[in-house]
Amino acid sequence: MIRTIRTAALLFASALTVSALTSCSTLTGVVSPADARGEAAKDKAAAGPVDCREARCVALTFDGGPSAPTPKLLDILDREKIKVTFFLQGKGHTDTYPETVRRMARDGHEIANHTWSHKDLTKLSPAEIRAEMAPVQKDITEITGKAPRLMRPPHGTTNDDVSNVMKDLGLAQILWSVTAKDFQTTDSELIKKRVLDQVGRDGIILLHERYAGTIPAVEDLIPVLEKRGYTFVTVSELMSPATPQPGKVYRP
Repeated sequence: MIRTIRTAALLFASALTVSALTSCSTLTGVVSPADARGEAAKDKAAAGPVDCREARCVALTFDGGPSAPTPKLLDILDREKIKVTFFLQGKGHTDTYPETVRRMARDGHEIANHTWSHKDLTKLSPAEIRAEMAPVQKDITEITGKAPRLMRPPHGTTNDDVSNVMKDLGLAQILWSVTAKDFQTTDSELIKKRVLDQVGRDGIILLHERYAGTIPAVEDLIPVLEKRGYTFVTVSELMSPATPQPGKVYRP
């Protein structure tokens, strides 16, 4: 009898947890790349040079730059003819390496906002959230002549306040499906293995080029993923022919 009651209590608690998670997903409007593409356009030409409704696409993304090692990564990407999405941080980054940001834009990479000082936005007021976003928007716009349309919330945490501010700022929120936790290790082989173990079609890979093991891992990963049939695209290209909508949260 006691076991039955305990089991029922656990099931009830589990149901509450599932309900709460469902509610959170609904409130933040989480959308997958495939759902974003949906029926956005019947005309295949509207998807641009790569149609991820047909191709096996994957997006490489890099957080927390630019930094001293970034030009080395840009050299590799240029050699391999791959475009990626950089989510740039402000303090000590966009204000320190403007020429690297300029090169990112010149090389055709997508440039996005990753806040000024990497604070958890869900713990801030709407005014404080804006203060985290505005300087990076300003830096990138002044350096490249183009304002970012995408952002990534630090730690991937978001809520309705964050979504409302991002909607006002014209920024879509981009999460990820693959993380190598490269901030925890300098082992390039381990980083590579973690990515390959998790990656799938429409994947968004999160890496940080400033950590020692990451760039060597990327150099090895590119040919392996291409051999597996993946096509590298930017995050916006992954959504095409749809356009990421301000305030919405996108996650594979």
